[in-house]
Amino acid sequence: MPIPEETDKDHGRLEIRRYWITEDLRTVPNAARWAGLRSIGMVERTCWQDGVQSVEQRYFIASIGADAQRFATAVRGHWGVENRLHWRLDVIFNEDASRIRKGQAPAIMTAIRHCCVNLLEKEGSSLSMAHKRRKAAWDDDYRAKVLAG
Repeated sequence: MPIPEETDKDHGRLEIRRYWITEDLRTVPNAARWAGLRSIGMVERTCWQDGVQSVEQRYFIASIGADAQRFATAVRGHWGVENRLHWRLDVIFNEDASRIRKGQAPAIMTAIRHCCVNLLEKEGSSLSMAHKRRKAAWDDDYRAKVLAG
């Protein structure tokens, strides 16, 4: 079966991603300790931007069989979730503009923002995330409803 390969040309860069997966777990130390572990996989990303090439490799453990296409879909789905979260943190909570830089404060504020995203997602109304955030800031009763879950 050919190695799944994806090519993206966006944001001024060209990326090629290749995926490999195997059920041969002999190289994983203490593999039996990972409940449900069936495979390990690797994604190689080659990127060209402004005439500079970079190559990075990421390794994953998985509970799926050695199906490279399924593995590729799972990896891309995982990064889609990550990207949506980071987009929300930046756009709705303006995280990139934060001036908090010292000690543990950046990690603490990130945890608080993540908690807020989760609480606002759980609140059942059809309001946008940004509207929910503003409403929670202005309306004590609504904020109590969000916090109570």
